[in-house]
Amino acid sequence: MLDTIERNTYAGGSNKFRDTLVISERVNWRLEDLVGKNKKMDFNLRFLPENFARVEKLPFLNSEEKRILNQIRGHAYLRIFGLVEEFILPFVIDHVRPCLDTDDYRVRAFLQFAAEEAKHIQLFKLFGDDFRRGFGTECGVIGPPSAIAEEVLSHQPLGIALVILHIEWMTQRHYLGSVKDDNDLDPQFKSLLKHHWLEEAQHAKLDGLMVEAIADGMTREEIVAGVEDYLAIGGFLDEGLRGQTELDLAAFEAAARPLNDAEKTVFLEVQHQANRWTYLGTGMTHPKFLETLEYLDPLAREKVESVSEVFC
Repeated sequence: MLDTIERNTYAGGSNKFRDTLVISERVNWRLEDLVGKNKKMDFNLRFLPENFARVEKLPFLNSEEKRILNQIRGHAYLRIFGLVEEFILPFVIDHVRPCLDTDDYRVRAFLQFAAEEAKHIQLFKLFGDDFRRGFGTECGVIGPPSAIAEEVLSHQPLGIALVILHIEWMTQRHYLGSVKDDNDLDPQFKSLLKHHWLEEAQHAKLDGLMVEAIADGMTREEIVAGVEDYLAIGGFLDEGLRGQTELDLAAFEAAARPLNDAEKTVFLEVQHQANRWTYLGTGMTHPKFLETLEYLDPLAREKVESVSEVFC
């Protein structure tokens, strides 16, 4: 297993980094092209595909209330992406630091990766400002980001790299599988998701190489420990999603109407599972992510597939 990892990681590695860098530079975009000026969201439209929002599973909400909740979920969706990128950024920088005097293409590709993550953080903060002005009700988001980053970054590097790879493949699955062909979504929100995906598609390639490099030379026991750390981080994030569901409920009641106790119970159950599917299930079951796990250890893939059933 380890011989295979070593061969795939370093054979032709420079060409892989060069090719990814070329594509990254071609799809790169500027913040001012996506936000500001006349680029406004239409609050008469949905933001998230129903696959993720799952507002139709709440029959006690009318159509307007479902739209309001959909937009609250859309707000949390992009803000949570900004939040997780605040631990991705320092991890990528720390990964490339020891390589500064080796492969120039590798260094440039990962620095581009880091710069784009910093740009995404800023994009989603600007989105949050625009949303607040247009929506008119404060919508809470879990955090602070620094505390979440500190917890995630306390784990083993392989576990963290797997979480990041999970997020990259999840992003692509969301856009290509649910957002791209949904023509009823707000065009501005959809544009943000499209441009985020364009750059994350390159990050997935780089993070796959990063996982391989970290695993190179590790024993099976160390790899198993790394996968356990990936699952532990997932459990930590799941608790955060439970908290986010409660924040979404508070925002909905402030923007629409109070729910009775029975409605609140159903709301929290349905929406927590919707969040679990959105951020955990879609990444854990992505075929490319599962391929990487099998490449590291077939038993790791089996375990993650078994655990993933809870989040679907």
